[in-house]
Amino acid sequence: MSIISTDISKAVKLLNNEELVAIPTETVYGLAGNIFSEKAVKAIFETKQRPFFNPLIVHIPNIEYLETIVEDIPEKAKLLAEAFWPGPITLVLKKKSIIPDLITGGKDTVAVRIPNHPTILELLNQLKFPLAAPSANPFNRISPTKAEHVENYFKDQIKMVLDGGPCKSGIESTIIGFENGEPVIYRLGSTSIEAIETVVGTIEIKNSSAERSRSQKEVAPDAPGMLERHYAPKTKTILTSNLKEAVVANKDLRIGLLTYNDILNDDAIHFKIVLSESKNLEEAASKLYDALHQLDQQDLDLIIAERLPDYGLGKSINDRLIRATK
Repeated sequence: MSIISTDISKAVKLLNNEELVAIPTETVYGLAGNIFSEKAVKAIFETKQRPFFNPLIVHIPNIEYLETIVEDIPEKAKLLAEAFWPGPITLVLKKKSIIPDLITGGKDTVAVRIPNHPTILELLNQLKFPLAAPSANPFNRISPTKAEHVENYFKDQIKMVLDGGPCKSGIESTIIGFENGEPVIYRLGSTSIEAIETVVGTIEIKNSSAERSRSQKEVAPDAPGMLERHYAPKTKTILTSNLKEAVVANKDLRIGLLTYNDILNDDAIHFKIVLSESKNLEEAASKLYDALHQLDQQDLDLIIAERLPDYGLGKSINDRLIRATK
């Protein structure tokens, strides 16, 4: 029997009873639980097989609620919240003691956002607590953008997937922290750097891999979604700027192709998905994870993914593809 349902009242009841519910957002589906329930939060980590040091994002219903859970809101954080919430930007701010350390990986900051999806906003407004909701997939696997993706992962482990249709943005939120009051991008995402810079000016991308060793980074990421390997298919995946060369080099394998808009025909290609024939980066982002799910089900030896243009959402898509190939 399917665990997918559109019944919000059922989701409210389960969450009030400290159960987990997979929920839709505009970015990806999240595995949600009451942030103040140790039972629910531990179940999120255990169900995902996610390490406890990796912080969770807290989802709140409105901007007014922010002061309930954070100590300080820098001026540029206020500007970003006013410009992009509800929407796919997560702000990492100094937490109040009300936020359990389990949520933040022991850090004194909490990652928080207001999602832009009518179903989860209706749900949040019927609850007396915010929701922790990391992506509803096993740790390091491909994020889910359809209710069916979640059911395939967790049908025997959770009681409900709240169906809100396919996720519109298709990749996770952009995560922004603050150092001396100035915004820093911790994770590229569905809100482009260019859009952010129109609000707060030039912004630095925190290059954690350059600044810290792998062992340090894997133990204590500054924010959710910063680990080096993530969003990965089970099938071996490589990223290239030259599709034809990569196909020729691997022609003896059963190849699946993920391209931006290039229609490459070769007998070695067994399955192919084009993200956007019209070269639309928003369309490509919305299709990315579903395409990887499809490719991962084709019994391939290798997925060859094409690097996208390195601007706008292309940067965010390339970030996901790079980490899928680690």
